[in-house]
Amino acid sequence: YRRFVYVDRVVVAAAARGRGHARRLYEDLFEQARRAGHTMVTCEVNADPPNPASDAFHAALGFAEVGDAVIHGGKKSVRYWAKPIAA
Repeated sequence: YRRFVYVDRVVVAAAARGRGHARRLYEDLFEQARRAGHTMVTCEVNADPPNPASDAFHAALGFAEVGDAVIHGGKKSVRYWAKPIAA
């Protein structure tokens, strides 16, 4: 992608989950990325071990899976997701 933002990790404390914190964080990120002229937001989600909650969350935000990789010398399997944003 020509102009994109990459999110490596978003973590919300267990006691704070389900309150919209991560969604608001991403919404703010989308707006800041648009203002900066970016057209895509990408992120990485663990494939092994699986993270179905993160998969569902990112899909609900409009992300689509665009690739996968085995990283850190074969110790971690991840999937890459992307969401186009209007510049």
